[in-house]
Amino acid sequence: MAEQKQSKRDPALREPKKPGVCIPWEEKVKELKEISADKELVRKVWEDIDALGYVYIWQCLLSF
Repeated sequence: MAEQKQSKRDPALREPKKPGVCIPWEEKVKELKEISADKELVRKVWEDIDALGYVYIWQCLLSF
């Protein structure tokens, strides 16, 4: 019975996420149209901004 409940859940909820990441680049790139610029630069900027969001969330949790 418990296995049936787990199988109905969203697959993204079952997959472990990388530490320090809110939305992994692999997921975000699926939402974007074709990138015509330097793909590695776009990936790095996304990962840097995403890491700031992660730190902000943890800071809020630990401050209160």
